[in-house]
Amino acid sequence: MSLRKQLTDILPSLLPSNPAEAVKGTELIRAVRHQLAGNYSDASLRYHFSIMSCDPGSPIAKVEKGQGYYRRSAPVPALSGAQELLSLSQGRLEDLTNDRGAVDHALERVKKFRAIVRRYHETNGRFPFEFRQAFTAGSPLGNLWKYPEIVVVDWETGDDPDEGMSLDASMLALKQRLGLPPFRLTSTRLRIQSSLHSYREDFFQALSASLWTQGAELVYATPIIDEAHADGLRALNAIFGVGVSSFGLSIETLDDLPRAANILNAHPKETEALMERIQFDRIAAARHRQHIDWGTLETLRRDSGEVAAMVDWLSGCVEKGRAEAMAEG
Repeated sequence: MSLRKQLTDILPSLLPSNPAEAVKGTELIRAVRHQLAGNYSDASLRYHFSIMSCDPGSPIAKVEKGQGYYRRSAPVPALSGAQELLSLSQGRLEDLTNDRGAVDHALERVKKFRAIVRRYHETNGRFPFEFRQAFTAGSPLGNLWKYPEIVVVDWETGDDPDEGMSLDASMLALKQRLGLPPFRLTSTRLRIQSSLHSYREDFFQALSASLWTQGAELVYATPIIDEAHADGLRALNAIFGVGVSSFGLSIETLDDLPRAANILNAHPKETEALMERIQFDRIAAARHRQHIDWGTLETLRRDSGEVAAMVDWLSGCVEKGRAEAMAEG
């Protein structure tokens, strides 16, 4: 097995996800040697760290304006990433494909937005479950209409601050007697910016991917300032009930944000400062159903490891009587 292949397998378990806790090259070399097959020089290992850290597809990233390495955040899934690029280029993807730098820059914005949406929900006591495997390269295009980027879970929790995120026992028992789920699942489709040529596709993908949940949201990073455009989204919402909102983040603001890994690992004060940059705008409120389509959910659970993991996590929280964030996989 080549050195690069070995490092690709070994490094994820050795590298911290937080850039603030980056491991220096000397320390990383020492840790890597315990798992490597073969005798490689320090210079060879340093060279591979440096080369791999420049590759967006590798697990190792180098801190900017400093020393040390950390675990690169997950790349934008291929299907949803390609759709963002297609929307950005107004349907002319060839306009971007000749400029690799522009593509990387656009995808970095997507990663940042995903990260800030996740932190936004977490700071508001909600539980976001991200879908990635459904959109990997080679996945059927139909998955864009079958799975959302995120399912946001809302639990009925108690009022006692000492109990943290414990589920409301009386509400849990009542809902179980009524055959209602003790949580609400909201299917969420994320897009950087809306446009007149793509907003209907965005909307109906959000609707289609929500058939097994209790409601749907279409969330844009940038503001929607065209009144006719916003009215078009409201008209669709009035018929189909998909919520539409914007985080009010301009492209310039997204570019100015720290990298996704920094957003996800920010300290509370840093997270608070990030949240203050959001100018949230509710264009149309979502309508939620009481019941889940259990038959469709069971079919998806058999077909998708991610859906199965989500169901297992939901079941575990109910059994424990406590809403807990799903462990990183």
